[in-house]
Amino acid sequence: MVKKEVPTEFTSSPDPEDSESPVLKQEQEEDQVPGLEETRNPVRPFQVKSEDEEMNEPNDSNETRVAHSEKPFSCPECGKTFKKKWDLKIHKVVHTGERPFSCDVCGKKFLQKAHLRSHMVVHSEERPFGCSFCGKRFKRRDILKLHMVVHTEEKPFSCDVCGERFKRQKILKEHMVVHTGDRPFSCDVCGKRFKRQKILKEHMVVHTEEKPFSCDICGKRFKLQNALKSHMVIHTEEKPFSCDVCGKRFKRQKFLKEHMVVHTGERLFCCDVCGKIFLQKANLRLHMVVHSEERPFTCDVCGKSFKLQKILKAHMVVHTEEKLFSCDVCGKRFKLQKILKAHMVVHTGERPFICDVCGKRFKLQKILKVHMVVHTGERPFSCDICGKKFKLRRNLKFHMEAHTEGKPFGCDKW
Repeated sequence: MVKKEVPTEFTSSPDPEDSESPVLKQEQEEDQVPGLEETRNPVRPFQVKSEDEEMNEPNDSNETRVAHSEKPFSCPECGKTFKKKWDLKIHKVVHTGERPFSCDVCGKKFLQKAHLRSHMVVHSEERPFGCSFCGKRFKRRDILKLHMVVHTEEKPFSCDVCGERFKRQKILKEHMVVHTGDRPFSCDVCGKRFKRQKILKEHMVVHTEEKPFSCDICGKRFKLQNALKSHMVIHTEEKPFSCDVCGKRFKRQKFLKEHMVVHTGERLFCCDVCGKIFLQKANLRLHMVVHSEERPFTCDVCGKSFKLQKILKAHMVVHTEEKLFSCDVCGKRFKLQKILKAHMVVHTGERPFICDVCGKRFKLQKILKVHMVVHTGERPFSCDICGKKFKLRRNLKFHMEAHTEGKPFGCDKW
């Protein structure tokens, strides 16, 4: 009996995962049952089905379509294709803006449930991911991964403008405002704008009375950590900042910067009224109130008004018993630094203040001011009882004895 040949287009190997394949099962039976060739039914090839039969075939057609077309589902908006219908459904929210998954704690919305699940660790104290180098722990694995570059010299992110390299992309992003001049972060209180969010955060303590940073030596407190750092050089003889031109050394960088104009002759910002020079425009703006009658800063205790906030701040110690500034020679303490400075001439014998009329010299400016009435004839001090006027306060004090019969101190028991 001549075997009927099966056309090659229908003899593809059966699916090895399909244990119930009729062709494979029939071939196995042929090997096991002798004499089956004469009695068996002829081999039937896979039948070619009509279009109607193909259309009515259940479910298997979809699987075949996926196998033959890698990404059969396409987005009608942008044309992007996907393997699964569910992926296309998730993708469509990109065009609608819909964020169906929201956090019950903070209300933040997410495109995918997996993103919401990752977000929830923000609201817990759990930090399951630890750095093997420094032991620092993180809530999320991706944040740990970003942290790891701290322990390497690798700086994969570079600035396209200046070429400076950074370890983290967010630091590069913050750096870019240097080239744009953009100040996207603004203070809700005073409206001042900043290039970086952390600088805004540091600035906010200006509007509070909080001074979290204190000096371990003198106890003076500061609102900003860098202000405390700058202050610490006062307690040392260290002068880390030196002039490249003349070699003069300074304790603070700003003093060095101010000194450099001596060599450059540069005049950045000049006051039109008195000619005083400032390195920064902001400082000139603050200075201009000196030439106006405006006194916007008022003491809450005594009501006295001041032109500058720093002068009000210095004034506030008058209402306390605190005396931060002490004399290195005699140990006497003072509330204000300028009073300590004026006091120091007591130990030096210096008389820097000179009367323009008679040439007499004085240790303190206030004593010179009192002396000047000698030349003007002005009598600013008057007696409340008889109205007599005096040039000096001490003369008025001596005069008051006339109204007390020369006995200004009375006994309460008589």
